[in-house]
Amino acid sequence: MAERPERRTLVLLRHAKSDWSTGEPDPRRPLAGRGRRQAPEAGRWLAANLDAIDLAVVSPATRARQTWQLAAAELGNPPAVRVDERAYAADEEELLALVRGLDAELGMVALVSHNPGLEDLASLRAGEWVAMKTSALAVFTLSGAWADAGPERATLLASGRPPA
Repeated sequence: MAERPERRTLVLLRHAKSDWSTGEPDPRRPLAGRGRRQAPEAGRWLAANLDAIDLAVVSPATRARQTWQLAAAELGNPPAVRVDERAYAADEEELLALVRGLDAELGMVALVSHNPGLEDLASLRAGEWVAMKTSALAVFTLSGAWADAGPERATLLASGRPPA
């Protein structure tokens, strides 16, 4: 049985800038050129500042999957990926429920999703407003189990958008 870490790290990543000009329905809207430049920057920041991510939970929306694919390409050891319908168009309570349901053995998880839910979740956890512009990151340490992942157990380590 895998050892359960005492501390966990949650990485919130908002999808990079999407392309509205394609006329695609929301779930299939791709990244814009700016988004294709932003996403690797997020990946380089993750590679330079964090240990290995155990799992990436990614919204099924095209722009979220493309964001993670480009970011993960910058990681030395990309994690397993789980595309999860619950990460699309979710509010902060639905995203928190997703986090609380993570496997206890996971030490670091990236959640790639959308606003306003992601921004609301980051702000709830931090106890202050955390802006989650396109391609922004918010990194939290959590004390205790994922199942206990309330805001009183979260500490904001870093937030913002890496330079593009």
